[in-house]
Amino acid sequence: MATTETMTLNMGPQHPSTHGVLRLVLELDGEVIVKITPHIGYLHRGIEKLSEHRTYHQILPLTDRLDYLAPMSNNLGYIVAVEKLMAVEVPERAETIRIIMAELTRLESHLVWIACHALDIGAMTVFIYAFRERETVMEIYELISGARMTSNFFRVGGLSQDVPEEFVKKVGDFVDAMPGYLDQYEGLLTTNPIWVKRTVGNGVISAEDAVDIGLTGPALRGSGVDWDLRRDNPYSGYDKYQFKVPVGENCDTYDRYKVRLIEMREACKIVRQALDRLKPGPVLADCPQVCYPPKENVYNSIEGLIHHFKIASEGFPAPVGEVYQGVEAPKGELGFYIVSDGGNKPYRLRIRPPSFVNLQAIEKMCLGSMVADLVAVIGTLDIVLGEIDR
Repeated sequence: MATTETMTLNMGPQHPSTHGVLRLVLELDGEVIVKITPHIGYLHRGIEKLSEHRTYHQILPLTDRLDYLAPMSNNLGYIVAVEKLMAVEVPERAETIRIIMAELTRLESHLVWIACHALDIGAMTVFIYAFRERETVMEIYELISGARMTSNFFRVGGLSQDVPEEFVKKVGDFVDAMPGYLDQYEGLLTTNPIWVKRTVGNGVISAEDAVDIGLTGPALRGSGVDWDLRRDNPYSGYDKYQFKVPVGENCDTYDRYKVRLIEMREACKIVRQALDRLKPGPVLADCPQVCYPPKENVYNSIEGLIHHFKIASEGFPAPVGEVYQGVEAPKGELGFYIVSDGGNKPYRLRIRPPSFVNLQAIEKMCLGSMVADLVAVIGTLDIVLGEIDR
């Protein structure tokens, strides 16, 4: 009687298609996947524990390093949670600029996704084009914050400073040109027979399974679930903007590709609306016990200088309580749960990273598929190990 044996194969953690230090233990029957087990933790940096020993402002640079391809979305998620805890009202101009930068960050993240996803499947031209556009977003980051990648511009209560004069024109020119670039990507991919063959019917996960697993973001909407925190649980004034939430029909890799493309077009529309709404005004809340804006004469005396740096390093206590706030980051719901004991540091901080939760779906998506299909599924999940391991 003939018998068959399965083979165990390690894919990663040093594999270009695992999008970081992810190790997948595959059990294969020939080239067919019969079991897949993700192993994570190779990039663990202890950000949640580090946050318990830093003041609320000192934690902010740690959040850039979560999803390092979407730094300002991470900043926004954390800051909105702290502002909710401390009941801070943010000036309208600061909120508007935050939305501009959050949507530019969505574009930047999705540009890296389509570049790497296409390259995984064999399309190099899209990679070069998408990184061309990403460069413009990084130039805007550098313009306002001085940093291109782990940019840090938001503050509790508003922004670190106002944007320079050339900001509005540079952002406007970019979002006006971006739909044309998206047309180029679609011309290269959407009806390409190789792309269609590698993505249609691949990585299928039903709406019911997606909800049960906890998928969020484009991975959830690609399964036909109409849910977006910007619309359904708005924050930072998103309820004032008009945009469409795209959903898929066939729950496969191709649908998730189409959802993200539409999201990029909608992000351009949101940014254009925000630019039209942008009015002069303050960019930092009038809450010195939280934000500590330096007074004009703070450096005119030694006492003022010492007081300023003491506040900046020690901070003031937050109210006793706990809070959770989620934001619609490019990869899904990014949430921050903060417990305050009344001190100047969080008693406990817990992060809900979308990549970590979305990774759970990989076995459901891949069982019975070929190893080559697994590469496309990893790309369609758009994971970043920085926020998975945190």
